[in-house]
Amino acid sequence: MAGPDTTHQASIRRPYRVTSFDVAAEAGVSQSTVSRALAGDPVVSSATRARVTEAAQRLNYHVDENAARLRTGRTGTLAVVVIAQPGQDIADFNPFYYALLGSICAAASRRGHETLVSFQDLPERLWGGYQQQRKADGIIVIGTNCNRAAWDYFHAQAHDGAHLVCWGSPHDDLNWVRSDNLAGGRAAVEHLLAGGYRRIVCIGSVTSPQRQFGERYDGYVAGCAAAGLTPRLIAIAEGPSREEQGRQAVAALLASGEAFDAIFAVCDEIALGALHALREAGVAVPGAVGIVGFDGIRAGAHATPQLTSIAPDFAAAGTALVGRLLAEISGEAGSAGDRVPVQLLPRGSSRR
Repeated sequence: MAGPDTTHQASIRRPYRVTSFDVAAEAGVSQSTVSRALAGDPVVSSATRARVTEAAQRLNYHVDENAARLRTGRTGTLAVVVIAQPGQDIADFNPFYYALLGSICAAASRRGHETLVSFQDLPERLWGGYQQQRKADGIIVIGTNCNRAAWDYFHAQAHDGAHLVCWGSPHDDLNWVRSDNLAGGRAAVEHLLAGGYRRIVCIGSVTSPQRQFGERYDGYVAGCAAAGLTPRLIAIAEGPSREEQGRQAVAALLASGEAFDAIFAVCDEIALGALHALREAGVAVPGAVGIVGFDGIRAGAHATPQLTSIAPDFAAAGTALVGRLLAEISGEAGSAGDRVPVQLLPRGSSRR
C-alpha cells in the first residue's frame, strides 16, 4: 500500500504567518519597539519608526487589530449620536448636520476608527451606553439644541464618565467644538457693506436654544458698530420650520414699512425662507435687497439666486471633533472647547 502523499500535504500546508518578532529581526530592533513604532508611540524616533515601517512592508506584515484592541480594551469604534426634534421626519432634518456627520465619519476613518451612527429624538428612545456595552470607545453628539431633554440626557452621561464631545451643545461644561460664529457674523456684515448695502437687518434670535444664533447676532452687532450702523434684529418665532421663520420675518419686516436693503440670516434655512418671501413680494434680490446666510448647506448653491453664506470648514470640524474625543479617551483632554474657522461663500444673493 502506498504511503501518504507528503508532497501533496506540504502543498496544502498553511503559509507561515509573519509576526512582529520577524519584523523586529528584519529591522534590528526589539519586538516591543516594533509594537510601539507601529502604534505611533512618540517615544520612538522618526528614523526608527521609518525603519520598522519599511521592514513591515517588506515582510507584508499587518498589525492584528483585534489582538491590539483586546490588549488596550478599546473597540476601535466611535459612536455618533445625531439629535433630532421629537417626532421629526428625518427627511426634514437640517442638511447642515448631514454634512457635519459626513466630515466626522471621514475624519474617524483617517484615524483608523469606524463609526456607529444613531439618530435619537424621543426621551424614551435616548441611549448612550456605548462604552458600558463595549460598542464604542466614546460618543460625538451633534444635532438640534431644541431637544433639551436629549442634551440633558447626554450631559448626564458625560458626568457619569462617558467619553463625550459635542458640536455646539447648550451646556458649556461639556467638551465642545463650535464654528467661530462671532467672526462669521461680522464677516457677513463686512461683505454686505463692501457690496454697497447700508441698511442691514438681522433675522435671528438671542433667546433661542440654538445658542450659535446669539453668537452670530453678536458678530453682526460688532460689524454694525465698527461701521457706525445701528443694529436691527427681526426676531424669529419659535415653533415653525426654519424656512417658515424666514418667511414670517420678512413678511413682518415688509409690513412695518421700515427701510432696509440687506438681510443677514443666522442660518441658511432661514435665509432661504426670506429669499422666497422677497421673491413672492416682488422684491429683487440682490438688486433691492442682498441676503447672506450661515452654514454653507448645499441647498443654498441651488437657490435662485444662489445664496451667499458663511460656512464652517467642515473638514476641520470633523477633524476637531474626532481629535478631541480621541484625546479624551486617551486621558489627554485639554481646554473646554475649540472654534472651527469659517469662510465666506460669495454668491448671487449679495452681488449687485
